[in-house]
Amino acid sequence: QVHLVETGGGSVQAGDSLRLSCLASGLTFSYHAMAWFRQAPEKEREFVAAITWNDGTTYYGDSVKGRFTISRDNPRSTVYLQMNNLQPGDTAVYFCAALPIGDAVVINPEGYDYWGQGTQVTVSS
Repeated sequence: QVHLVETGGGSVQAGDSLRLSCLASGLTFSYHAMAWFRQAPEKEREFVAAITWNDGTTYYGDSVKGRFTISRDNPRSTVYLQMNNLQPGDTAVYFCAALPIGDAVVINPEGYDYWGQGTQVTVSS
């Protein structure tokens, strides 16, 4: 059974940084592209960042480019999201997601097979 467990969320001030982690189990992690999404109250789930399974190419949503960095550690089956210069607009529940094995990155959340339970990030001004 696949499990994705996010950690690292919290409440911070504008301009602060956080690093989210997502530990995966039950899947061959190194063959799955991984992504982060976020969802604010009464808003649709939004693509944040993704990283390919084969060459580590990264993709970012426009609202986080230059501030967030996605990375992965295959031996640890973990994907990270380093978030710098956080702003109140970044407040949301952040979800880790895995694509089907070998699939290319997509930004539509419907393309993802597995999801974590989410971790709350709250940024105050």
